[in-house]
Amino acid sequence: MASSLHFELVTPEKLVRSEDVYMVVVPGAEGDFGVLEGHAPFMSTVRDGDLSIYRTDGATPETIRIEGGFAEVNDKGLTVLAEKAGE
Repeated sequence: MASSLHFELVTPEKLVRSEDVYMVVVPGAEGDFGVLEGHAPFMSTVRDGDLSIYRTDGATPETIRIEGGFAEVNDKGLTVLAEKAGE
C-alpha cells in the first residue's frame, strides 16, 4: 500500500478539507509544486490558481480554486492556509 499524505485546506472561515491523499499540487508563488508523503519541510506563499488533489497514484485530480495564502509542509503533512477556496 502506498503511503499517504495528510492534507488540510483552511480558510479564515472554516476547515475546508482534512484528509489523507496520495499527492497535492499547489500553485506556489514561484511555480506549481507537488507534495507527497515524506516531502522535506517547506513553506511557500500561494498564488491564485487551482489546487490539484490526487487521492491515489494515477487518479484524475480533483481541483479546488484557491486565492492567496501560504502552504506549509512539515512532518505532519501539508497545510494550505488560503484566503479563499471554492469547490
